[in-house]
Amino acid sequence: MDNVNGFQSYFQFKQVNWPSMWQATFETVWLTIVSVLLVAVLGFALGLVLYQTNASGGRVNRLLNGIVALLVNVFRSIPFIILIVLLIPLTKGLMGTMIGPKAAIPALIISAAPFYARLVELAFREVDGGVLEATRSMGASKVQIVWQVLLPESMPALVSGLTVTAISLVGYTAMAGVIGAGGLGNLAYQDGFQANQNAITLVATVIILIIVFICQKTGDLVVQHIDHR
Repeated sequence: MDNVNGFQSYFQFKQVNWPSMWQATFETVWLTIVSVLLVAVLGFALGLVLYQTNASGGRVNRLLNGIVALLVNVFRSIPFIILIVLLIPLTKGLMGTMIGPKAAIPALIISAAPFYARLVELAFREVDGGVLEATRSMGASKVQIVWQVLLPESMPALVSGLTVTAISLVGYTAMAGVIGAGGLGNLAYQDGFQANQNAITLVATVIILIIVFICQKTGDLVVQHIDHR
């Protein structure tokens, strides 16, 4: 297949192998959905621990808060590409491979969960202290406070934070694809950039943008539905 140089090369859509493009799109969507679900659970748990141990006194709570905060800050600060390389032994042990969509899951979770954990902690801190005190004065337990006050009051912020995290994960999946994790990033890099077929790179980029727009619009609609303030 002949390559066309210059700006026109981006519009040589006959270069695009559409079945491969749809397969790569499916891999990206699957990887994003799985990662978002796992990050939501782990990030929520970490954020709740950060909030509860920071709000409560005691040496044990301060120690636990310090450890969790350190881990969150460290893994949140490591660039994603470097984190993937650092986690290669762990990834191979857990997933049995270093190539393909499954291989990116550990790095995606470990990079995004700390980020979402901080957003969860901030969402809980924004809950009206008066409502919390009134609930405590009525004899509610910590578990009841979490499920009956913290979660309902902070749900719009939690969903907004998860939306931002999901959009970041879409970008992370594309970066992971560059080093063999499959998806649109892998297709854009190997079949597009390395083969000098710019139309493939353009189409993959447009599809990634559409996925991002869908994530943002879905998050906005959910927030509008649950936010009654």
